[in-house]
Amino acid sequence: MVPAADPDTLSPAELKALVVELLAKVAELERTVAAQREEIARLKGLKGRPPIKPSGMEQASEPKPPCASEARRRRGKVVPRVPVEERVLRATVPPGSQFRGYQDFLVQDLVLRTEAVRYRRERWLTPEGQLIVAPLPGGVEGHFGPELRRYVLAQYHQGQTTVPRLVAQLRAVGIAISKRQVMRLLIGEQQPFLDESQEVLRAGLESAGWITVDDTGARHKAVNGVCTQIGNDHFAWFGSTASKSRLNFLELLRAGHGDHVVNAEALACMRERALAGSVIALLESHPQRVFPDRTAWAAHLERLGITALRVTPDPVRLATEGALWGAIKAHGLLPGTVIVSDDAGQFALGEHALCWVHAERLVHKLDTFTDQQRATQAYMRELIWWFYADLKAYRREPNRRRRAELRTRFDRIFRRRTGFVVLDRLLERLYANKAELLQVLDRPEIPLHTNGSENDIRAQVTRRKVSGGTRSDLGRDCRDAFLGLAKTCAKLGLSFWDYLGDRLGIPGQRVIPYLPDLVRGRCQPA
Repeated sequence: MVPAADPDTLSPAELKALVVELLAKVAELERTVAAQREEIARLKGLKGRPPIKPSGMEQASEPKPPCASEARRRRGKVVPRVPVEERVLRATVPPGSQFRGYQDFLVQDLVLRTEAVRYRRERWLTPEGQLIVAPLPGGVEGHFGPELRRYVLAQYHQGQTTVPRLVAQLRAVGIAISKRQVMRLLIGEQQPFLDESQEVLRAGLESAGWITVDDTGARHKAVNGVCTQIGNDHFAWFGSTASKSRLNFLELLRAGHGDHVVNAEALACMRERALAGSVIALLESHPQRVFPDRTAWAAHLERLGITALRVTPDPVRLATEGALWGAIKAHGLLPGTVIVSDDAGQFALGEHALCWVHAERLVHKLDTFTDQQRATQAYMRELIWWFYADLKAYRREPNRRRRAELRTRFDRIFRRRTGFVVLDRLLERLYANKAELLQVLDRPEIPLHTNGSENDIRAQVTRRKVSGGTRSDLGRDCRDAFLGLAKTCAKLGLSFWDYLGDRLGIPGQRVIPYLPDLVRGRCQPA
């Protein structure tokens, strides 16, 4: 506070009164600063996510459900999935009673029974001196039967049970088994399942018109990493790696292929990523275009002198990204497939679309400080929700006139200037993503969000919370493969229990077709 008068003109008494007043104000300011410091320290110490509710845009744009009286339905008749055994219960009746038939009462039950079988295998010595031993029954591999193997796999991967609890369950019902033996049942001799999981990914990338992607944290060998989900309505696949870069995502999209290819698609990708023209010319003019593995590719870059270049961006990384994209296209993967993501940079490849729920979430989470800012934020969210609902209606009945109207409306919404500076900058950012947000206008079959991927990846999040990380590469691969196979079975309308029974060779089980063949059939356009 500046004094109203010149201090030189004040009397000693007036100067003393002014000093007292200023000291009181300084003390008040010091108390305010101390309180603010405590508040800042408290806020820095918060753990977990801030208490921001989800936007609810997807639910709010759905048609309103019918009233409660119309929606209420009676429970349907129970139809058991197994043959029904009939048992007649006799009643004690007085003499002269007349029989009036039966009153049925259906009871479903689960019978857990421990069984131990000693197979006495005949041994015969032929006249030629060859020893012949009778073979074991089908499905018996090792000292634990196929039903026990199925139970362990289903409980761990679908039931999300931990290994110690699974060991306790098995011992409680009479199985003599150790933790190490359970781990062998989970990760030992599982190569057929790993191969089928890899083929599911290839089938999906070869035939799907669109895929959604997402990632989450994963620990492996006590090191933080990332688990990436790739899938659509008919399949799901998980892959855990140490990085979440674009290079890593391209490696996953190769679906197990290890080669690098310099073709037209690879060169176009390099140009799009702003690789130097001289480097592109070196790669394009060289007669060798296909490299079987990473080592051969690295040696090729070194021979061309690209590895020695010290410029930004790194030419080795950009050239490798292009060669990986070329390999993806060379194997017939992602033929016009739209990748729908949450705007994470590593997923921006090929034909790319953005999730509207994540886009609106940026507006929803914006910090506001005045009533005017809150009103402006609410108004913009209402416009976006309205636009989103019309996009959903367009997907059901697309037409050219409606497409042009929606493009014009998008411009009116996101080029608007509200006077709320931070919101205006955010709208500019969203407007810059117009092509990816409106990809649905040209491809109405793609979803407007990545909710499917977020729902799928919750299985990995739950697994991480209950079991922590993985310790071996095989354990990591088995966890990813079985969770992906379980999700794929659910999307195809198959029982994971029946799938395991068929693949483990349990007699009398329902035959489950090869999952990649089913995925190809479902993903093909009608």
